[in-house]
Amino acid sequence: MKNTVHVQRAIHKMTQADLSVAIGVSRQTINSIEKNRYVPSTVLALKIAQLFKVAVEDVFELDEND
Repeated sequence: MKNTVHVQRAIHKMTQADLSVAIGVSRQTINSIEKNRYVPSTVLALKIAQLFKVAVEDVFELDEND
């Protein structure tokens, strides 16, 4: 799964710590999501998309291996 969490953070001028506090996870979780080491739950993906005011598909995208 590909994601643009780091791009969305940059657009909204947020650090990993800012995002983690806003959605209630650790900074390490955000880091793992951005490095594609962790696939977030549906609820977490929706929280991220809602915070950035975009569709979940604008942040997360299946790749051909998924």
